Amino acid sequence: MQSDRPIFVIGCPRSGTTMLQLMLHSHPRIAVPPETRFLVPGYYRRFVFGDLREQGNRRRLGRWIVSDKDTKFKELKLDGEALIENIAAGPPTLGSAMGIAFRSYAEQHSKSRWGDKRPSYFHHVDLLMRLFPDAQFVHLIRDGRDCVASLKEMPWYTKDVFHAVTNWAEAIDYGRRHAKNLPADSYYELRYEDLTAYPETELGKLCDFLGEDYDPAMSEPYHVGRVAIPEHKVWHSNTHGDVTTARSGSWKTRLEPWEVAVCETVLADRLTANGYELTGAPKASKEHVEACEKAASKRRWARRRKEFRDRLNRFREPSPVAAQLTTRQLGELAKV
Repeated sequence: MQSDRPIFVIGCPRSGTTMLQLMLHSHPRIAVPPETRFLVPGYYRRFVFGDLREQGNRRRLGRWIVSDKDTKFKELKLDGEALIENIAAGPPTLGSAMGIAFRSYAEQHSKSRWGDKRPSYFHHVDLLMRLFPDAQFVHLIRDGRDCVASLKEMPWYTKDVFHAVTNWAEAIDYGRRHAKNLPADSYYELRYEDLTAYPETELGKLCDFLGEDYDPAMSEPYHVGRVAIPEHKVWHSNTHGDVTTARSGSWKTRLEPWEVAVCETVLADRLTANGYELTGAPKASKEHVEACEKAASKRRWARRRKEFRDRLNRFREPSPVAAQLTTRQLGELAKV
């Protein structure tokens, strides 16, 4: 039986996740849409919609997905009213409603399986597993120095280099945690540098993990670039060409010496553990190291407060959360 498990692409921003999204979307059975913003916000807003065992509440949830200005629903190019009615008629859980939106996107592209990509999802794997207990996660890892160099050039990135360094460190640390805690068939890591150097080989191994046959179209993802990437995201222009190794190691000309020093001082163990060689740059100044520690501490405490509130909220959920759509999900439901 062919798999219908959801697929989530995660990783530090600017690690190549959009390229991987397009590679997966190029598969004849898999559809991975442009980034949306309703999964995580919808989860945290779940109490607003009430008990989803009531059809009217499912319809309200569907209307929020379709009409709220922050959900990016328009990127899916779906019939909003039809989706609302499909959600209202679907299973009475939050994950089901969200899954129906993505499944509808897949059906629009004549695909039988869906995925989703958003780099920040590496923070929310526990949440996503609550919504989709059979999900598979693909973590793309790229040299942290390249990620930092790329982040600081993005028009939408308003933080400093210290936050960028911290962001990559978090992605790696969360990856270690996921690798330890998730089943082997639920979590997979690959390196951007290997994927761009040997796309057929690496995509073949990824397909084995996903339970799919490799398709050569996956190695030429630029064919679907204009379909799966909004035109206004000009920073993804590199995905409209051939898969290339040209950007690997470009940090050498894009980072200042002091920025290289910060990266290699703060990220040294993580870089070497993932196969990236250090240059032997001088140690970063105490001031710069402390700036990274301050950024990390601030982000860590903000997350912990949010996670603590969510644990308490789980005791008063008005209706089930887990999706009831796929073969595995329905199998688990039948055991209850």
